[in-house]
Amino acid sequence: MASSMKILYASAEVVPFAKTGGLADVAGALPKVLAAQGHDVRIVLPRYGSIDGEKYGLRPVTPAFRIPHGNETIEVSIEASDAIPGVTTYFLRDDYLFDRDSLYGQADDDHRFVAYSRAILEMLPYLGWTPDVINCNDWHTGLVPVYLKTLFANRPGYTNIATLYTIHNLAYQGQFSPHIMELAGLPRELFTWDKLEFYGGFNFMKAGLMYADALSTVSETYAEEIQTPEFGERLDGVLTYRKDNLYGILNGIDYHEWSAVTDGFIPAHFSANDLSGKAEDKAELQQEMGLPDEPDTALFGIVSRLSSQKGLDLLEEVLPPMLDELPMQVVILGTGDAHYHDMLERLAKAHPDKLAIALKFDNALAHRIYAASDFFLMPSRYEPCGLGQLISLAYGTIPVVRATGGLADTVKEFKGNGRGKGNGFVFTDYTPEALTEAIIRALKCYMDVKGCWDKVVQNAFACDFSWESSAKKYVKVYKAAMKKVEKMEAA
Repeated sequence: MASSMKILYASAEVVPFAKTGGLADVAGALPKVLAAQGHDVRIVLPRYGSIDGEKYGLRPVTPAFRIPHGNETIEVSIEASDAIPGVTTYFLRDDYLFDRDSLYGQADDDHRFVAYSRAILEMLPYLGWTPDVINCNDWHTGLVPVYLKTLFANRPGYTNIATLYTIHNLAYQGQFSPHIMELAGLPRELFTWDKLEFYGGFNFMKAGLMYADALSTVSETYAEEIQTPEFGERLDGVLTYRKDNLYGILNGIDYHEWSAVTDGFIPAHFSANDLSGKAEDKAELQQEMGLPDEPDTALFGIVSRLSSQKGLDLLEEVLPPMLDELPMQVVILGTGDAHYHDMLERLAKAHPDKLAIALKFDNALAHRIYAASDFFLMPSRYEPCGLGQLISLAYGTIPVVRATGGLADTVKEFKGNGRGKGNGFVFTDYTPEALTEAIIRALKCYMDVKGCWDKVVQNAFACDFSWESSAKKYVKVYKAAMKKVEKMEAA
């Protein structure tokens, strides 16, 4: 296609190879859709020891080469896989740095991701391929835009590469001591408040925000929120400074994976036109989780990290009285803070006919909860995009959410009866009272005989949050970043 571009997507985790959170889902989905739209898309991530090379058909691409790292050089090699349709995925291999038992949280993460960022750029001549734009993601890739504007600025083949830096969660920033400057080989004069210094230390996230040609985050509302002290995680000043280059683009979901019609993890399939299978799924889940088989009782599902960011502190206050007084059942799947594990175990023991919990990661059970539940609870303190509400809508499961970030952009309050608009129930104030009121409104609709429930379920099924439209928005931002680089070169 005439407007085809070469895109390098840099992410420290990518489905199906390595995952700790939602970043991996995005990194495995967006490049595939971009490629289907006619672009030459490649992905690059570290070659973690947990990646099954045989399963994913990893093959060597180039001989090992050496890259600068502090006062020494280290050896890196490149492997590749075609496991993602239409996309070549590159793996940067240094077993000493990346053959670990977890992706992050290592004592030498500073060394690991300085090396990863440097190797992303150093590998390009060995590939014989130069991208038009590099889409960097989260703190692990924050040095890539810095390198392009400094150490690589005058290297042949690098001057026209544009960068987009995408924020998935601003809370994780990669903060280290100033020694990063020497480790990364950067001149000390860049360590100032208006460049790379951050409260006396070095911040990978700030580095990417200051030097990338364009910035994006995963919803329009979150792009606005992070420019405020409440949500800006001490980077709101930087983001306000770069606001003219900051875009909000919603994540999508893969409707091949999340489909009530084809889902291989659920007992019975269903659709907007025939909901009988959903009733079967509800009965099966109630049995699986040890809850009474009560088809007319509203079932609320939660699939979440169990943390205060996800609203568990609100649930700690509202669940006891609600389980005592309201006609509802709750199923919770997830892991997180030990405090919330203990709290939920006590509540489940006290209300065995109302609350069932599974304190683990279980993808198959997550599918069954999304499909079988009547409502899906997401009372998040903040939520950059959120995937749970998008998935639940695909199964006609009605989200009850706080109006923050992507939740505010995708869930609208249902008002009226059988002619009403909206696809869920929303509260704004981060208080137990506001959450309780939203749940009561949801239950009233569920028990309404005037067609309220049927209408909101049909509204949910009608939602479309596929990646195709989001991918086109990314392409527009890539082009804006490329145009900015062209103007700089012409100046």
